[in-house]
Amino acid sequence: MNFIRTEINGLWVIEPKVFNDARGYFMETFKKEVFEERIGNVDFIQDNESKSSFGVLRGLHYQEGEAAQAKLVRVVLGKVWDVAVDIRKNSPSFGKYVAVELSEENKRQFFIPRGFAHGFLVLSETAVFAYKVDNPYSPATERTLNCMDPNLSIPWPLTPSQLLLSEKDKAGKSLKEIQIP
Repeated sequence: MNFIRTEINGLWVIEPKVFNDARGYFMETFKKEVFEERIGNVDFIQDNESKSSFGVLRGLHYQEGEAAQAKLVRVVLGKVWDVAVDIRKNSPSFGKYVAVELSEENKRQFFIPRGFAHGFLVLSETAVFAYKVDNPYSPATERTLNCMDPNLSIPWPLTPSQLLLSEKDKAGKSLKEIQIP
């Protein structure tokens, strides 16, 4: 696996070694000892998967306090534009983001540690998105950062009229409004 540092400390792009032949391909998507050697110990406890249609924008989600989640995300089918925003209060990159295209073709993964808001936009007809988390879902501590917050200036690759957001995501708070402990 190739571990690529991003411009924000803690965010990593991971490229697995893919073995292709006439039958298809094989790759390791996670190997604990290799992951820990490069990134550190993260105790993933749950795997999740979602399927979404073109234009669906999920996020930017995070959980507060002890319920915060680290995530290792990838796309099994389709293509997404994946975004992580640093919301660590004392971080020199607070309010900055990294965006990565994840697809079934490039097979890249994106590691997002605790302290980041996360979301993705589906760029293909459909996308199957898979992710590992180190904490269970906590509805009481889940929050949404407004994906269209002008303070973030995220250049989403589709026009606003093409985006499909849930009511929860439409009601997300701005970076200035969120309260970070």
